[in-house]
Amino acid sequence: MEFVLVDRPRPEIALVTLNRPERMNAMAFDVMVPLRDELERISNDNSVRAVVLTGAGAGFSSGADQQSAGRIPHTEGLTRATVALRSMEILDQVVTTLRSMHQPVISAINGAAIGGGLCMALSTDIRVASTGAYFRAAGINNGLTASELGLSYLLPRAIGTSRASEIMLTGRDVGAEEAERIGLVSRLTEPDDLLETCFAMGEAIAGFSRPGIELTKRTLWSGMDAGSLAQHMNQEGLGQLLIRLLTGNFEEATAARKAGRAAVFQD
Repeated sequence: MEFVLVDRPRPEIALVTLNRPERMNAMAFDVMVPLRDELERISNDNSVRAVVLTGAGAGFSSGADQQSAGRIPHTEGLTRATVALRSMEILDQVVTTLRSMHQPVISAINGAAIGGGLCMALSTDIRVASTGAYFRAAGINNGLTASELGLSYLLPRAIGTSRASEIMLTGRDVGAEEAERIGLVSRLTEPDDLLETCFAMGEAIAGFSRPGIELTKRTLWSGMDAGSLAQHMNQEGLGQLLIRLLTGNFEEATAARKAGRAAVFQD
């Protein structure tokens, strides 16, 4: 059985589906290793302009698999401590790969996003949830910390420190309506409309300048780490000048607007 499916539902759109519905798409290594590899492959596929990530069945991802972690590659002969380090490295790579992909990634959150599943959703660029989705920082419920896979970094930046602290320290469920209200997701849809909504977003993104989209994604993420406003504005300005001076995009957008047609960027 393939635990990660890749489809092309629209031109220039890749749909990546975690395909272990009987385990709520839990993050066993048999799932995460091929997911990381497929994301890297798609990132280098220049025919893909936007990516949609979702889960098969009733859930997005239930986080750590508490029955079987699956096979951890390249750990033969290593001690338990080193195996643990290597296993965490693989999970970290899924988060960092999503962040560094050339294309924007839209998570279509169709159900539970728990523990590492919440972390994975937060590492995507846009989050859209069905009305049946819910979220939980589950590490604290399992006698561990709630801080994993970037959660204590990403969640406060998405919804603010007070809300993030309350969610992480109580381990409570956050329903879809609350998630939209506090900015954890940008939009809610009915379950049957979830993927179509995400595909439409992807198609809109695909119509814009390729370097414009890539630089916008990069500066959005780098802005979270910027040491100062002036430093970040300089980086933004360099990207803007690069496209303005080296492409005809601005002139094409202006001409298309005057002519009442869609712009066709040749960058």
